Amino acid sequence: MGGPFGTRENRRMPPLHRHPSFRGGFRAGVPLAFASLALSISFGVIAEPVIGGIEAIVMSIVVFAGSAQFAVVAVLAAGGGPVAAVAAGVLLNVRFLPMGIAIAPSIDERPIKRAMIGQALIDFSWAAASRGDGRFDHRFMLGATAPNYPCWVGGTVIGVLAGDLIGDPLRLGLDALFPAFFLALLLESEATTTKRGALAALIGGGLALALIPFAPPGVPVIASCLGALVGLRGGTPVREPEPA
Repeated sequence: MGGPFGTRENRRMPPLHRHPSFRGGFRAGVPLAFASLALSISFGVIAEPVIGGIEAIVMSIVVFAGSAQFAVVAVLAAGGGPVAAVAAGVLLNVRFLPMGIAIAPSIDERPIKRAMIGQALIDFSWAAASRGDGRFDHRFMLGATAPNYPCWVGGTVIGVLAGDLIGDPLRLGLDALFPAFFLALLLESEATTTKRGALAALIGGGLALALIPFAPPGVPVIASCLGALVGLRGGTPVREPEPA
């Protein structure tokens, strides 16, 4: 069978790290890796006094999802309980389910290897690996994720160990990373490309804003996710998407 997507192509293919797609993805992922390093250092600094240094490092190793990790720590730092914190993190990571379903037909491997490849799925590498018409180059995705994982884990370690040298996160304004991080996610989401997405963002933000004055920490975040239900069926684009 021929074609670069969804087939075994050639049994004599070069090792993964030498494959042109992997190398191209690696080059594409390096700039983001520097941003991941800076963000994960901030995460380590902020998370260490909330959940502990070892716990923060293990979380980065196992979870490897900035939005979920920041959400968990934000809820706990605000005084929320572990159930609300975990629920917020899980809701933010639910997006990986449809992303995994979308890329699955392009990976013609055995179940165990498919599951291992799925661990490398992050927002940037998944989007960058798209080749149109529902096709994905999973080797490009692996290459794009490769430089980001060690930078994310290593940055968390640096943040945990250097937290005392960096100083009080509140004094440096690092607490602003929480809202800034989620605002960046919102601006890059469907909320800026479809009317239904914009409506979902407004509903979610309105729910959170209304609940903050009296609801326990974490509950506004969870309730705001209900706004995403509005966007399940898609929407009408409000602007043309930029070319890849």
